[in-house]
Amino acid sequence: MSNENIALTEAVYYILLSLHSPLHGYGIMQKTSEMSNGRVKLAAGTLYGAINAMLDKGWISALPGEQGNRKKEYEITALGKKIAENELCRLRELLANGEFIIEEGRK
Repeated sequence: MSNENIALTEAVYYILLSLHSPLHGYGIMQKTSEMSNGRVKLAAGTLYGAINAMLDKGWISALPGEQGNRKKEYEITALGKKIAENELCRLRELLANGEFIIEEGRK
């Protein structure tokens, strides 16, 4: 499956969006909750499973940590930005098609 034709989970999409500025895990949880008005709450297992998968795919990278600081910070890569942009286009298409069909059904 190519990177251009994949549908992201809501959690992965929000994690990618939150990492446009470097954040550690707890910061990602907070930012995701904030962006979704509290609707999306990431559990630690979900978050770190997604982070590991995105690290493997090259969508995000871990920043070098300060000595003695256990908190690892992450940021989105150029590839991750492309993946997030593709998902935004996919979501816009879903929205446009849904609005068209639903509005046509109301006429």
